[in-house]
Amino acid sequence: MDDEWDAGDLGCGELVLELKGRLDRMRPGQVIKVIALDPGAPADMPAWCRLTGHTLLEQEHPVYLIQRRES
Repeated sequence: MDDEWDAGDLGCGELVLELKGRLDRMRPGQVIKVIALDPGAPADMPAWCRLTGHTLLEQEHPVYLIQRRES
């Protein structure tokens, strides 16, 4: 684990904006553990990862492990 972020109950919009910023500061291949209590996160996190090219390594709400894309 390279970083960990407790997003609390942030909604989808705020959650993905902050997550994007955090991933932008990480190196390719690094992994962030996100704790997201938002009830929409189980659907939103995988969809966002597919759209952005990041890899969702593990999903067990409220915990998500995301690996930064290579490029």
